[in-house]
Amino acid sequence: MTDLARRVLQACRAKGWILATAESCTGGMVAAALTQIAGSSDVVDRGFVTYSNNAKMQMLGVLSATLDVYGAVSNQVAYEMATGALNAANVDIAVAITGIAGPGPSAHKPEGRVCFALAQKGRDTHCETVEFGAIGRENVRLKATEFALGLLLKAAQ
Repeated sequence: MTDLARRVLQACRAKGWILATAESCTGGMVAAALTQIAGSSDVVDRGFVTYSNNAKMQMLGVLSATLDVYGAVSNQVAYEMATGALNAANVDIAVAITGIAGPGPSAHKPEGRVCFALAQKGRDTHCETVEFGAIGRENVRLKATEFALGLLLKAAQ
C-alpha cells in the first residue's frame, strides 16, 4: 500500500493538486497511508474522520435528511461527505469512504459494503459502492483504503 500511496502523492504533485480525505469506516487509514510518506505535506491538506452521523453533519455538511432517507452507508452520503470535504478544505480533490466494516451486517446492509465518492473542483462527483463481502473488519478497512487510494490515483493520472 505504501507504493500506491507514493504514486498518488507523485501524481497529485505533478498536477499541483492538494487533497483531503473524509473517512468513516476506515477511521483515517487513507490519510495515514499518505502521510506516512515523508514530504506528503505538500499534497495532503487534511483528513476528516467522521465516524458518527453527527460528525458527518457538523464537519462535512451532510444533511440529516440524507442520512434519514438513505442511511450513513450510501452513495448519497458519500457524495455529501466528499463535496463537503472539498469545500471545507478548499482543496482540488477529496475522497470519501463510508461503509460496514463488521463484524456482521447492519440491520439493512451487509458487512463489507463500502460507498466511495471522489469530488474534484470543476468536475462531477463520482460515486460507487463496492461489496467486499464478509472478509473481516480489518480486511474490509484495508481493501477500502486501497480502493480509495486507487480512485485518487486514477483521477490524478
